[in-house]
Amino acid sequence: MRVVVIRHHGIDSAGFIGAAFEARGAALAVHLLPDDGPLPALDGADHIVVLGAVSSVNDPDPWIAEELAWLRRADQAGVPVLGICFGAQALCAALGGRAEAMDRKEIGWTLVDSDDHELIPAGPWLEFHGDRCLPPATAAVLARNGTGVQAFRIGRHLAFQFHPEVDGPQLKRWLDADGNSGAEQLGIDPGQFLADTIREEPAARERADRLVAAALRVAGEGISYGM
Repeated sequence: MRVVVIRHHGIDSAGFIGAAFEARGAALAVHLLPDDGPLPALDGADHIVVLGAVSSVNDPDPWIAEELAWLRRADQAGVPVLGICFGAQALCAALGGRAEAMDRKEIGWTLVDSDDHELIPAGPWLEFHGDRCLPPATAAVLARNGTGVQAFRIGRHLAFQFHPEVDGPQLKRWLDADGNSGAEQLGIDPGQFLADTIREEPAARERADRLVAAALRVAGEGISYGM
């Protein structure tokens, strides 16, 4: 199984999600957009993972429009996508929905109201975003909380507003890059946030594994990979 991972910042990684795919025999092909040039061909891709970004899908950057068009081609080609945060918003926008800015960022650990605990456990999940998804009518909303939609399915695709991939070192890179300002503006102690994330790592790894299993079932690949 070949999994194409799209990341948008050099400090980001697929983390627990990538490890869960690799545990199932997947080979990860990682592409940094836009630094690595045009998006890869879809031939030979069994699954796509699109990670988060500081940018909004509503920004005018050419690479964003190119990524949305690429996701539409992936949908037409039948290649399943797992979208995380910006990746969820991009999938949403590419397939008939949209994303909008929230009045207040959502940062920290939170529980979600899940309509299907087999697909989406209640959490807790790590949040770090300022936009939210407004999925198209073709989507099935799977989880939500007071800020909006937290997980949805469109056909073979599965998307999450939260970050199941993140461990302590990943969060520290984000906090350092952000200067801790986003968390502090919300009254969150960055040091406590990081400590909570490190403490949560074993359970977060297990929940990420369950999400990858769910993504494979949604994509119709479960039997092929022993799920």
